[in-house]
Amino acid sequence: MSGLVLKLAPNERILINGAVIENGERRAKISIKTPNVKVLRLRDAIHPERADTPVARACYIAQLILSGDAEADEGRRQLVLAIEQLSQVFDDRDSRGILDAATAFAVAGNPYQAMRRLRDLLPREARYFAAQRQ
Repeated sequence: MSGLVLKLAPNERILINGAVIENGERRAKISIKTPNVKVLRLRDAIHPERADTPVARACYIAQLILSGDAEADEGRRQLVLAIEQLSQVFDDRDSRGILDAATAFAVAGNPYQAMRRLRDLLPREARYFAAQRQ
């Protein structure tokens, strides 16, 4: 059986099924063999107070699914809806590709990959808001 392989930096923290686990002083590689385990690298996590933009909120929804704090089906529905709303604003070709990939991962039940794709939109969103303030 294959599984998820995590390569951890020294002192890196991860959340596995609600438990925070911190690596020691050396790099480590962990293989998770159990299927359907909820894993979130805390360096990828968005604090609830920082989920204050549409893209960050979509990432946060994916994060809640990953951490087990949102029911999978309802979380997936909310995530797909958030991505659909983002597609009304991010209509350039590159952003469309990112949103299409995020949607496919969300529908397939892979919120981590959906979150990874959505995070690529955070700098674009910041530039968009900066331009709006000028």
